[in-house]
Amino acid sequence: MIIPAFLKGLIWSLLLIAIGAYNNSGIQPGEVQPRPNHLLWEEVLTKYVDDSGNVNYKVLASAPGPLLGYLDHMSENPPASTWTRADSLAYYINLYNAATVKLIIDNYPVNSIKDITNPWLKKRVLIGDKKVSLAHIENKILRKMDEPRIHFAINCASFSCPKLINTAFTADKIEAQLASVTKDFIADTTRNNISSNKLELSKIFQWYKGDFKSSGGLRIFINENSPVDIEKDAEIIFLKYDWSLNEAR
Repeated sequence: MIIPAFLKGLIWSLLLIAIGAYNNSGIQPGEVQPRPNHLLWEEVLTKYVDDSGNVNYKVLASAPGPLLGYLDHMSENPPASTWTRADSLAYYINLYNAATVKLIIDNYPVNSIKDITNPWLKKRVLIGDKKVSLAHIENKILRKMDEPRIHFAINCASFSCPKLINTAFTADKIEAQLASVTKDFIADTTRNNISSNKLELSKIFQWYKGDFKSSGGLRIFINENSPVDIEKDAEIIFLKYDWSLNEAR
């Protein structure tokens, strides 16, 4: 079922009310909550992430200052109800990715994020004066925005995950960035194999299949984001997921 635009707007308005609970800055009604600056995260990404999305965790772990400074900055500038949907998408995608990188360097060396105790469920990420888990950011905030392309923007520090792009997401570019990472992921033959009558897909599409219903379902979503003309009854197979660390070597 395709969700009408007016209903998406209503859902987003209700979500903003919930997000407002994280705003502990003392901003009065009518005042504009400052948007965070993502330049420190951009610095980390440019310096430590290659074009394939692999991270030089070893070197970053020896000089984590900019990453820690960015996470402090994000905590001090939580989302507010005055923010746009684009502001919040950029905030939470960047926060999720930065917090995931910090989780890895806090436990480095490690072969896989799954070797860490409760990597997604433990409350480690500070937003205002509240600690939340990575799972909370993904499932209770980002997935509630009815934007399935977030699954190709957030990174779980693993080879089969969508690559961590080496530039920060920003509100003014978020639409183009989400479109780009989605098309890149679908076209990446190390993660998906697409033909007109057979779709060999990442397990991401299996785990979050319901998130693509508002876009018409998996086949339609893939068809809209792939140069291949997908048949309406194309076979779907889900590939094995590689949880090995996305480390630059």
